[in-house]
Amino acid sequence: MATSNAFKIAVMPGDGIGIEVMDACLVVMDAVYKKVGGPAYKFQHVPGGAAHYRDHGTDLPEESFETAKNADAILFGAMGLPDVRKEDGTEINPQLDLRFGLELYAGVRPVRVLPGAPTPLADPRAREIDLVLIRENTEGLFADIRKPRHDNGIEVEDRCLITRKGTERVVDYAFKLAKTRARTRTDARRVTCVDKANVLHSMAFFRTVFDDVRANYTDIEADYAYVDAMALNLVKHPWNYDVMVMENLLGDILSDLTAGIVGGLGMAPSGDIGDEHGLFQPSHGSAPDIAGKGLANPVAMFLSAAMMMTWLGTKHNEAQTIEAGALLDDAIAKAFASGTLKPTEFGGPHGTDDITRAVLNVI
Repeated sequence: MATSNAFKIAVMPGDGIGIEVMDACLVVMDAVYKKVGGPAYKFQHVPGGAAHYRDHGTDLPEESFETAKNADAILFGAMGLPDVRKEDGTEINPQLDLRFGLELYAGVRPVRVLPGAPTPLADPRAREIDLVLIRENTEGLFADIRKPRHDNGIEVEDRCLITRKGTERVVDYAFKLAKTRARTRTDARRVTCVDKANVLHSMAFFRTVFDDVRANYTDIEADYAYVDAMALNLVKHPWNYDVMVMENLLGDILSDLTAGIVGGLGMAPSGDIGDEHGLFQPSHGSAPDIAGKGLANPVAMFLSAAMMMTWLGTKHNEAQTIEAGALLDDAIAKAFASGTLKPTEFGGPHGTDDITRAVLNVI
């Protein structure tokens, strides 16, 4: 684990544009480190992904998992290719194995509009969007994905597993996060439970456990929303929300919706966080249709790296590493603030190298 002068970072670029945005990210991280100092980063490149599965028969070699397990943090690009599937027809998703194997139970998706970045929402209050979506990562409708599928040609069943332990820890994480955000915003802090408790027994139990945990945080407001209503509310008035916590599949779906209201998946970072381990990755996929063309937007990768720095600094009480995360986050915002930087996914002319140079110039 961490020494006094270096953090071990397992670097997993994966497939498609994951490789390109990771290369750019490491350059930016190096610039931030030279600016701020503190513990260095010892990068350990780790194989895995769809191309590795196609060529070697495994998407996450045991040695790759062990390297990730023994690292201080995991920096993840994007994995998966549409034409590479497992025998049961599912896509390659080694990040799910890492979530389950390392107990990365909190899927943390920050959502905010960067200065100068577009949003499809016409209301000027859209510039104020600043919320965090938290999905439970190890249960729900993803609980049995590693089990063989029993298909008799008539029916196939997926179980939605909600346990007290799994729900308690992710809800507790949400309330603790809301408490820290109280230092940066003046309005009341709030955690919203998103579920389908009016129909599904498992979701009603999720809400019951949510209520049990909220009793420990009387200084934090709490409310509820059914997932279908939340999908509507996130389009109509997302600026009303602070921290939201929900089951795995619901979070998977709504996190893409929230990415859409702040400019797209290229602007959407994420962290998969447990009590001991953390994995940080952009929310987008490997986008093989644009791979190798220099068109990929690396911002989500950069923001994920900033999240990683902040998490590492907080976990290990390293003030300079926390400062590095803040510097990178601020540099990205300033690079977009003029309004002249327009990634190709916004219909603009700027690709990976252009965006990387703009962020480096601010740093």
